Amino acid sequence: MPTLFEKIVQGDIDADIVYQDDSITAFRDINPKAPVHILLVPNKVIATANDIGAGDEVLVGHMMRVAADIARNEGIAESGYRLIINCNDDGGQEVYHLHLHLVGGRPLGAMVPE
Repeated sequence: MPTLFEKIVQGDIDADIVYQDDSITAFRDINPKAPVHILLVPNKVIATANDIGAGDEVLVGHMMRVAADIARNEGIAESGYRLIINCNDDGGQEVYHLHLHLVGGRPLGAMVPE
């Protein structure tokens, strides 16, 4: 069964897409935690960070570079932002399709609550 993110990549579900190429898609989170909250996903399904293979290194690097480009375009590169990949239940992963959160636009506070 396709993941929610697969459906967005394929155009089956509407999303506010800010970037898309042959390997990744970036779109605004529907439940943002900050003024800028964009998800970057590989167009192919990689379930979790644990499933990133040696052949995916260029893809993951591309996600990081595009995230920096989007941060500049969104006007948050200078003030700062956070990149987050959650992995599995205890890590807070909700959709089992690798995704990188780009979050910023305000002070984000502690990285992990105490």
